[in-house]
Amino acid sequence: MRILFIHPNYHSGGAEIAGNWPPAWVAYLTGALKTAGFTEVRFVDAMTNDLSEEQVRAAIVAYRPDIVGCTAITPSIYKAQRLLEIVKEVDPKIVTVLGGVHATFMYQQVLGEAPWIDAIVRGEGEEIVVDLVRTVDEGRWPEERGKVKGLAYAVDGKIIATPAAPTVKDLDAITPDWGVLEWDKYNYIPLNKRVAIPNMARGCPYTCSFCSQWKFWRDYRIRDPKKVVDEIETLVRDHDVGFFILADEEPTINRKKFIAFCEELIERDLGILWGINTRVTDILRDEDVLPLYRKAGLIHVSLGTEAAAQLKLDRFNKETTVADNKRAIGLLRDAGILTEAQFIVGLENETAETLEETYQMARDWKPDLANWAMYTPWPFTDLFRELGDKVEIFDYEKYNFVTPIIKPAAMDRAELLDRVMHNYRRFYMHKALFSYPWAGSGERRRYLLGCLKAFLKAGFERKFYDLGKVNYWGPQSKKKVDFHFDPKRTRVAEGGTDWKAKHSRKIKGDVQAQIMACGGGKEQLDQAEIDALTVAPPTLPKTVGKASVKVMIE
Repeated sequence: MRILFIHPNYHSGGAEIAGNWPPAWVAYLTGALKTAGFTEVRFVDAMTNDLSEEQVRAAIVAYRPDIVGCTAITPSIYKAQRLLEIVKEVDPKIVTVLGGVHATFMYQQVLGEAPWIDAIVRGEGEEIVVDLVRTVDEGRWPEERGKVKGLAYAVDGKIIATPAAPTVKDLDAITPDWGVLEWDKYNYIPLNKRVAIPNMARGCPYTCSFCSQWKFWRDYRIRDPKKVVDEIETLVRDHDVGFFILADEEPTINRKKFIAFCEELIERDLGILWGINTRVTDILRDEDVLPLYRKAGLIHVSLGTEAAAQLKLDRFNKETTVADNKRAIGLLRDAGILTEAQFIVGLENETAETLEETYQMARDWKPDLANWAMYTPWPFTDLFRELGDKVEIFDYEKYNFVTPIIKPAAMDRAELLDRVMHNYRRFYMHKALFSYPWAGSGERRRYLLGCLKAFLKAGFERKFYDLGKVNYWGPQSKKKVDFHFDPKRTRVAEGGTDWKAKHSRKIKGDVQAQIMACGGGKEQLDQAEIDALTVAPPTLPKTVGKASVKVMIE
């Protein structure tokens, strides 16, 4: 049974300007398959290697797989659909499988547009993929695919969704196969080191209306900190990884477990630096242990501070105060940790004044880095439905945080882009001349200069913010900017999904409006509530091996 995973070749000029990121999904699925006895697994990273359709086709022909699987976030969905179409052009008998958050929630549209996809995996894939592969291997496909939980597929034009699969209760039973990746390709430019993206937890106890993560993962589950460090030690020892970013939306939710994670890193002294994304309120809560975090190697914290136009709205269910944002950044700076302030721009009430306000906030707060991301309402979130006709672009390839999806009432999209670039130019010019060269010595200074190098490289290559593709060369080019929206892409009718977006936290009444995440909010869960939310792994008989864990959990 030959299995081929392919990562779609999609680029947008966003996070990738910092380097090439290893697709963790491949390692986790490959590990689950090999644990279950399916050892013939290969991976083609079409994105990192920038492979053409013909190069991908040649790889498929050379390997002659029985199953080809890929994943897609919203902006890469069309690339993924085309990739699996190529697979069927090579050999119609190959079973084509698509996973990821977009396909999980939008499977009806995806299958309607791409009938050559044999199955969509809905939700986290380790256990579902093993069941699917076993069904194919035993010759029961497609007749018995309806018995595999967590799938969606089409039969004679009718779309069928099997019952949702249970979440993976024991995350520590998953053993990722990091060796399947091409590690010499995954370099983090600011540090010139290999980079990895392991995860400590899945899910989130918060239910922000703009976010899909809590819906996708459903339960909040956290791993044994020692097991996470075991994985990181393997990445350092076997693959020469020198930097990692925790994939969690908010790894500091569970203060007790996060401190244990840091203490384990300190004890093992792996000599690795790392970064996270977290909430402002978690930083304020953890003021007393920030030096411990830095001692453990934490060097980069990204804070979703939002600000300006969105602070005038309650749409995000966030009420972070400007004072809290500034204080959190100051605390991190005092602890020797680099800070990145994330600003969302491009709402319908955005104006030249609110964009200027974000710049002034960035100057006042003094973060080391600032990022202005275009507001991107995911098509499967509550907020997308609430926006109604304010969303007029349905070309999902442009849902990438660098393309203006919402048109502000006070300006056109080209002017919005130009003013965002104006903020970037001013902020980083000031940092390059008056901050980074004088930022002390050692790791902090080297990191900041490396970040500047990454920005300059992306700007010179015209890859930053997709500027080359949209024909933006500065203020004088505003009238020539073209975002190349596909007018044939239109709004999809709602309804028809049976995906169970349950949540492990019971939410009633007005509490929903107070729930906030990823950068701020006045609600802060205490440790007892976090402990109660965490799904404990099942107790397994001592005689049960890893390959049997899936059966026991279900």
